[in-house]
Amino acid sequence: MEIRQLTPTYAVSPQISLTDVTAIRAAGFTTVIDNRPDAEIPAELHADQMRRAVEDAGMTFVSNPVIGGAITMEAVDGQRSAVEAATGPVLAYCASGNRSSIVWALAHAGKTPVNELIAIPARWGYNLEPFRAALERLAGEA
Repeated sequence: MEIRQLTPTYAVSPQISLTDVTAIRAAGFTTVIDNRPDAEIPAELHADQMRRAVEDAGMTFVSNPVIGGAITMEAVDGQRSAVEAATGPVLAYCASGNRSSIVWALAHAGKTPVNELIAIPARWGYNLEPFRAALERLAGEA
């Protein structure tokens, strides 16, 4: 597991395993957001299995599946709501961390400058430049 800190309170990661949950809790995270649809992953990593492990470790688990290439405002709103409801740092995961970065950026359009929303994930190799127009539109800049 590689945690990629985007902000002091929000990090992304590629797919986590059940054995990573203890380390996630030890790192201070209070909420874990699963951005992977169950259809993409083996049964042992499905949301129900992860929810049980995360909640048993004393953290909040949120399932907010994001389909690559088909990101919806519902998914963006779900991410925003989960982050706003968190009582501490949030770790969101998907296959690579990219989708978790994209929904984070879209959820913060209008609150954080678009250039920053693109530059922050870029430090970890995530290219959000193709989302610039959407970010600007959501921020009211377009």
